[in-house]
Order: sequence, then structure tokens, then C-alpha cells
Amino acid sequence: MSTHDHGHSHGHPHTQEGPQPFAGGAPCHCGGACQAAPRPKKEDGPPPASARSDVFRIEAMDCPTEEAMLRKALGGMPGVAGLRFNLLSRELTVHHDLPDTLGIVAAIAALGMEAVPVTAGGAPRPVSGPAGPWVTPVQALGLGLSVVSEAADWLDIAAPWLPVACALAAIALCALPIYRKGLIALSRRELNINALMSIAATGALILGQFPEAAMVMVLFAIAEQLESVSLAKANGAVAALLSLAPEVATLRREDGTFATVAAGSVPVGATIRIRPGERVPLDAVVAAGHSSVDQSPVTGESLPVEKGPGEALFAGSVNQEGELTATTTALADDSTLARITRAVLASPGKEADMKRFVDRFAAVYTPAVFAVAVAVALAPPLFLGGGFAEWIYKGLVILVIACPCALVISTPVSVVSGLAAAARRGILVKGGLFLERGHALRTMALDKTGTVTTGRPVQTDFETLAGDAAANRVIAASLAARSDHPVSRAVAQQAAADGIVPGHVSAFSALPGLGVRGEVEGQAYHLGNHRLIERLGVCSPAVEARLAALEGAGKTAVLLADTSGVRAIFAAADVIRPHSREAVEALARLGVATVMLSGDNARTAEAVAREAGIAEAHGDQMPEDKAAAVSALRKALGGKGLVGMVGDGINDAPALARADIGFAMGAAGTDAAIETADVAIMDDDPRKLAAFIGLSKATVSVLRQNIALALGLKGLVLALTVAGYGSMLLAVFADMGTSLLVIGNGLRLLRR
Repeated sequence: MSTHDHGHSHGHPHTQEGPQPFAGGAPCHCGGACQAAPRPKKEDGPPPASARSDVFRIEAMDCPTEEAMLRKALGGMPGVAGLRFNLLSRELTVHHDLPDTLGIVAAIAALGMEAVPVTAGGAPRPVSGPAGPWVTPVQALGLGLSVVSEAADWLDIAAPWLPVACALAAIALCALPIYRKGLIALSRRELNINALMSIAATGALILGQFPEAAMVMVLFAIAEQLESVSLAKANGAVAALLSLAPEVATLRREDGTFATVAAGSVPVGATIRIRPGERVPLDAVVAAGHSSVDQSPVTGESLPVEKGPGEALFAGSVNQEGELTATTTALADDSTLARITRAVLASPGKEADMKRFVDRFAAVYTPAVFAVAVAVALAPPLFLGGGFAEWIYKGLVILVIACPCALVISTPVSVVSGLAAAARRGILVKGGLFLERGHALRTMALDKTGTVTTGRPVQTDFETLAGDAAANRVIAASLAARSDHPVSRAVAQQAAADGIVPGHVSAFSALPGLGVRGEVEGQAYHLGNHRLIERLGVCSPAVEARLAALEGAGKTAVLLADTSGVRAIFAAADVIRPHSREAVEALARLGVATVMLSGDNARTAEAVAREAGIAEAHGDQMPEDKAAAVSALRKALGGKGLVGMVGDGINDAPALARADIGFAMGAAGTDAAIETADVAIMDDDPRKLAAFIGLSKATVSVLRQNIALALGLKGLVLALTVAGYGSMLLAVFADMGTSLLVIGNGLRLLRR
């Protein structure tokens, strides 16, 4: 019998924290700046003990381009100890030891961005994106002027000033922000999309292509707006998590009356009232009343759950029927829902392998295509006798193609959509890395108690071998009351139900993987499993025979022993979860083999495994044995697949850390599980393991499709341009169209 290890510290030495995530809310038109080769920087991480932290809201910080510029500007500033970016909420945390933040704000203002100080701490607030129209009135006017300019030029109207005037007016209306951003980037030797578009449009104006320069800039401005509104849907999916919890609560005051107050002002231990149809404002425990509660926003459960006194309520869940009075157990910013939201907002930080590939590729792609554009513009006129105007124009077209924005957008928008889709189903994935790698799982190791079974065994057998039966039950109940192992709890609960009062235990100690020891009325006793009795040297053939019979029936036995021998045997049975067999079958259909690793005896583990449809089971597993078993499973695959480990997120820590992906079951309301697991199943439904793998497969498929779309269309336009069929309008349409295609394709994951 093992005791639970609450000191779970779960980490993966084989994974690394990547750069901060892309976030939606505005388009990520990133050129080489945001994929530049790694430079020494002040790493995102815990601040030095002596540093203070200030958080700034920067509305213009909407993609890695701005992040790279801010790192460059602030990273070398004296007194700045570290930076932490949250692009999804557009917040920058600066760790520093400066007397004030005026220098930081000024440095950010020099980049053309405004930094607004905000209060540190609390739940992050994602930006849901602009609520404006798909095309603004100014952009519509600019588009109209561009069309007039094109028509006047094509019809060769006698007034030559008309197309020029309309073109310049359209540029003045729509292109000045693009020029301003482009100049800032060029002044800092950055080649982002704004710089590339500014160079291309300016070149077209110099060549006399006024209508085309105007149309290019107006279409690009509209493309930014379209992408911004489209990406807002991905952000909105995450922002919707926060909107689930109401901002007000009905609080009972000292005089017994109830008043509506801000949820953020309600302290822990306060009494609140939740009427039928209302959302639960804070995590709480029911004090009075009975009702069914829809907690699908937190756990993903499809059916309402009956709640009565002593049962937990999650912020964001909906009271269905009766009125409930509850005692709050957490502040608004520390509720289960808030922790889930924080985890989702931070989760893209563990970047997917494909995202790293795209970043490395884009770092080479932009300067390479820029070099090709220069060569196309200059080589033919200088060495092959071509016309300068014709080939410079082709070079400008290629400049537009040089922007890898669609490629850069392709992975994060898909990952964010996949993470949000998983969260809606009660599956909390702690990083794009794990969402992408999930499709490669080939073996799933499952803990028995609390994972395959309900984890709530009941006592089924009691047999006295020596001493008085009543005295043995009192001693066993006294020791069991100090243990948190499920079988010990079953013994203690049955004793309480029978009116047995536990005695005082002194010199108590837990024996991990074996049981417990303590003194009752000055006499030392042990309560533990078969291994403990063997180590004590008090096992006998009669005890072995009795244990064999119990274990063969799928029951778990614990034995009470003193220095002279075994005094009593208790047995408890744990039933498998209703959907465990279905979950194992679903994993098998996905090509994932299942293995049970249990601390219980081998016979019990095998009996439960047979009932659940698991072909392989290992019993008598100490925590280090489970970790070794996971390592052996990884070695057996030989790099041809990944191994997952499913436990409760608190114990089984060594095995969870050793696995490629660690899953915590029933994590709702469990701080440690939400904070430490790679993937947390918020309710107790094992079928969501297969759902996670299915979502991972879909996400990887969309990622590959998006990369193929982005590279394929860019390559097609590049080939057409070199062949003489390209134009700046075609390049802008291809850039805009590709970006919208990959965004729309990525957002399909939200509908899963």
C-alpha cells in the first residue's frame, strides 16, 4: 500500500520553453524580424529577488515583430533585469530595479507604441479583437479612389492628373500608418512586412505606377483589417472562458441580508447565494440546498451533476434547479476557471515542433527572397540588356512575396484554435508542443486507482487471525485514519459507519509504497500491503493462501500486524469507471496500446485490467518502478512513437515526468494538477484521452495543410513573376488570400 506523494514536481527535461506565443487580435505580418537568429537576450523567467515588476498594456504589440523590436530596445537598457511577453493579452512585464518607469515608457514610445501601466497580478485578460467592421469607412473610400485611379489610367482619360491625384489621395488615407511602421523597422534594420510594402509601393511610385502603388497599399491595409477581424475569433474562444464567470455575486452580509457585490471583492469563507439559472461566481462548497449543476464549461461533462451540502462548485458553472447557499473557497482571480484561463493563455509558450521549423525557415526565407528580388531587379538590366523599369518592377513584386506572414500565421492560429477547442471539452493542454506531439502517442500507461477505477473502494472483507476482532478493528481504524491511500480510507469509512471511534496514534510514519506504522496504547503496529508483511518477516502460508483468494477475486488486501505476526486482514474492492473499457477500445482504434501500472498486487491489477480490456498489467509497482516501466516502454518503441502516462497529477510524479506526455485525471479543483500536468482532464472521463489524440491528429493535419498553402501559393506567384506574368496586385492578392485561407483553415478546429 502506497501513500500519496503530495510533493509532486512535474517537469520535462527533454522539452524546452520556447519563445512567447503568437497571439491573435491583429495580424501577424512578420518578416525576418520576428524570426531572426537567436541573439543574447534577457530570458523570460523568474525575476531576480531584488527586482520589481511592472506590467504594461501595449495595444500595438500584436505579433512577434513588435516583440523583437521591444526586446532589442529594452533588452540592453541598464537596470532592466528581464522581460516577459504575453502577446495574447498584449501585456509586457518588465523586471527592473529602476527608480521609475519613465525611461521604459519613453523607449517604447520611440518605437511608435504606447505603453499603459496596468496592475500586476490577477487573471490575464485576452484581447478579443476589434469589434469594428470588416472594412473601415476610410479604407472603403481609399479603395474607391484606387479603383477610380485604375479606371482613369486604363481608359487613358485626357486629364492625366486624375489617376495621379486619386492614387495619392488613397495612399494618404490608407498607407501612412504602414509607411510609419515601415520607416521605424528600416531605421532598426528590420525587414518586416511594413518595410517591404513601403519599399515596393515607393518603387512603384518612382516608376510612375501611381494607380498600382495606391491599389497595393489600400489592399494591404484592408488585408490587415480582414485578418485582424478573422483572428479575433480565435482570441474570442479564449476570452469566452473568462466571460463564463459573472462579475457580481450575491453575498450574505453580517445582518443576514443578501446584497449584490463585485465578485472580485468577495473574500474566502464568505457565504453566497446562487439562484436557479444563475452562474456560480466563485469556487465554493455547498452549505445548504440541493440542485443539479451544469459544470461543462469547466469539466466538459455533458450532463448536469447533482450537488448537495459539502460538494464543490466551480466558478462559471450554471445552477439548474434549486437555490444553493455556498461558502467560497477561492478568490475570483484564483478560481479553477481563472487557473484554466491562465494556463490556456500561457500554453502556446511550449511551442510546437512545427512552429520552431517555420520560424527557422522564415528566418532564412525573407532575406533569401529579398536577395532574389535585388538580383532580379539589377542582374538582367546590367548583364543581359533588359530594361531597368521592367525588371525593377518584377523585383518589387518579389519583395511583396518575400513576406512570410501567411507562413508565420499558419501554425500559431491553428495551435491556439486547437487549445481553445480542447479547453471547451474540459481538456487543458499545457502547450502547443504537447498538442502537436499527441498524434505520435503509441503507448499509454495508466495508473489503476483513480484512473481506470473510480478510486473510491469500499471494504468488502474483514478476517481476524489473532487477537480480539473488535480491538483489531479499532487499531486498524486508528492507523487508517492517518493514511490517504484509498483502501485505508475504505477501512476508516467502514469503521466510522459501524460506530468505531479511532484511538490516539503516536510515532506515526508513512512507508511509501508499503503502508503506515504507528503506536496505539504503547504498542507498535503496521498496516500495509503484502510487500510490507514480507519485509517484516511475519508472512505465513495461511496468510499467503488467504491473500491469493482475495486477490484472485480482484480485491485489494491490507494487513494489520504487530511484532508477533498478522492480526487481521481487510479487503476492499474498487470498481472500474463506467467508460474505462470504452476508452481503452477507442485508444486501440487509434493504434495506441495500453498498459496498466499499479501499486496494488499483481493479481488485482490483472483482474482489473481484464475487466477494462487492457492486455498488459504490472502490479506491485513502487513509484520508482512505474518510472522505470515508462522508460522501458519508451525504449521498446525505439523512437517510433511516444509514451503517455495517466495518473492523478499529484502522485505518480516520477512516471509522469518520465513520460513524453503526462496526463492528470480529474484535475478540476486540484491546483497542483492544473499547474503541473502536460494535459489535464478536468473531469474523470477517460474517453477524453482518445479525444485529445484525435484533436492532435486534426491539428497536425491542419498545420501541414497551412504550410503547404502558404509555401505553394507564394512559390506559384514567384514563378509567374519570373516568367513575366506576375504583378504587384497579384502578389498582394496572393498574400492576403493565403493569410485568410490559413486563418480560416485553422479556425475550423474550433468547431470540433
